[in-house]
Amino acid sequence: MMTDILKKLSLLGAMGVMIVGLAACDNTIRGIGEDINDSAEAVEDSTE
Repeated sequence: MMTDILKKLSLLGAMGVMIVGLAACDNTIRGIGEDINDSAEAVEDSTE
C-alpha cells in the first residue's frame, strides 16, 4: 500500500520535472527565433 503511494508520488514528480523542462526548452527556442528575427531586421535596416 505504501509503496503504491510512493510510486505515484515519484511518477507525478517526474512528470512535473519533464513539464518544467519542456517549458524551459520552448522558451529557449522562442528566444532564439526572436534573436534571429531581430538580427535579420538589423541587417535589413543597415542595407537601406
